[in-house]
Amino acid sequence: MSQTYEEALAQVTGPGQMFEVVEELVDGRPTRVFSHAPPTLVQMLAGARGDESEFLVYEDERWTFDRTMRNADALAYTLVHTYGINKGDRVGIAMRNLPEWIVSFAAILSIGAVSVSLNAWWTESELDYAIEDSGLSLLIADPERIERAHAPAHSRGVPMIVVRGDQLDPNPTGVARYDEVVELGNPLPVVEVAPGDDATILYTSGTTGFPKGAVSTHRAIVNALMGFWCNTTVQGVRKGEDLIGTGGAFAPCFILIVPLFHVTGCVPVMLSCFGMKLKLVMMHRWDPENALRLIESERVTTFVGVPTQSWDLLESPAFSKYDTSSLASIGGGGAPAPAKLVTRVEKGFKRGRPNIGYGMTETNGFGPGHTGDDYVNHPNSTGRARISIMDIEIRHEDGSPVPTGTRGQIWMRSAAVIRCYWNKPEATAETIVDGWLASGDLGRIDDEGFLYIEDRAKDMVLRAGENVYCAEVESAIYEHGDVYEAAVFGVPHERLGEEVACVILRQPGTDLDADELKDFLAESLAPFKIPSRIAFTDEQLPRNASGKILKRTLGDLYFAAPT
Repeated sequence: MSQTYEEALAQVTGPGQMFEVVEELVDGRPTRVFSHAPPTLVQMLAGARGDESEFLVYEDERWTFDRTMRNADALAYTLVHTYGINKGDRVGIAMRNLPEWIVSFAAILSIGAVSVSLNAWWTESELDYAIEDSGLSLLIADPERIERAHAPAHSRGVPMIVVRGDQLDPNPTGVARYDEVVELGNPLPVVEVAPGDDATILYTSGTTGFPKGAVSTHRAIVNALMGFWCNTTVQGVRKGEDLIGTGGAFAPCFILIVPLFHVTGCVPVMLSCFGMKLKLVMMHRWDPENALRLIESERVTTFVGVPTQSWDLLESPAFSKYDTSSLASIGGGGAPAPAKLVTRVEKGFKRGRPNIGYGMTETNGFGPGHTGDDYVNHPNSTGRARISIMDIEIRHEDGSPVPTGTRGQIWMRSAAVIRCYWNKPEATAETIVDGWLASGDLGRIDDEGFLYIEDRAKDMVLRAGENVYCAEVESAIYEHGDVYEAAVFGVPHERLGEEVACVILRQPGTDLDADELKDFLAESLAPFKIPSRIAFTDEQLPRNASGKILKRTLGDLYFAAPT
């Protein structure tokens, strides 16, 4: 017999249950946490030692949980005894999705150091900023990122370890090869790690033009993980099933199609597989047909990405060539999914159901989730506003709550929320108030308790799950001497969700064109931040009475879809 959402949530989180929720003091505030959550990620990772079941599939490589941890322990030994890494030191990871990314992450956290995830698409100047801002003691990178990060890291005296560095001959100054400094069999150094200790710094784009390092504790991440598993269990209880892993007739298996340096790839996907002992099929880069091939060959059950990637699967000319019957869950988060896509996913897979989650880097990806019948029947919603360890409120600009159904800014309070922004007390104070996180998103909660995301308070473009802050791009554009005035904003795109657009008023007598501007911006911005739609005007950009550029008006004038 099916249960209501409220009944299932109360059952799953009640006393004595796996996801029992209790109240504890965190930073002096009463906070709901999972009573059975491991104290830290160190304990969670420790459960993988000695487990010979398959964990990682990467191209023609297959790694067991134990192989992964033997490498992590040996690397941890090197971090402590060769590089002098102490508890609380920041160690950067800059690489594409590779098994060594996960090994490095586990090694860093296991000795109480802080893993700093560097965006693999960043340019040299962007890497330089993060290396200095985080105060790295060491950088672990793949060869491509070593080439980009070497100059800024070396100039700051940051030593580097390169993984899969066979093509580097000789090694650049200050760079050691992984296989030369890591000896399998070396034991994990013993370091006491507490729940409130810092674990990760994930960079999120900043409205001032500089990214912000979101700092999470061990407690925040383990509670976020338990929250994901709890959400899945609640849905299963409603149907009388055990849906953790959503495998059914197939062994639970995730496919990693988003970067590990993003919160979605790192926490709800990779760490969920670590914690639940699930197989993880890793893609070096996104390719729809290769993803379909892997789904068939590895019997993948769970597909978590941005809506763009679900769309790419369905649109692939090769879609009908492959057996996707193992898939039980298709979706993810990072951007709203159009209702049309929800319907296509529901009808396009033999047994797979659509899902979406609303989380942020600042919540370790945790938040309301939506799947199955609820999602099909409420395709514009992102899920229930009442969940296990998170409170959600919609507030006026003055911070007061709004009535049900009224639009306002979304505020969230949870044990999964970050501790702070690294070295940015003003940004922290502005975003986290009395334990509540101001999301910067505008939305409403209907009378059934469903949350709807309607707009963003921040001047931001959400391109295929990547946050692009307009102020950062505008700042880079203004560095070009031919630009008199510029406005950057998002315009709708069927596959990407939004693409970056800009309108530019040139300096008198200049002839800057779109290709020249793109080449100029490529020197300082990652490719996904560079506007793909560029228009030039001979008139001053329109402004309101307070002098603010009317970006919506510009979008309608220059990039409106034909009627």
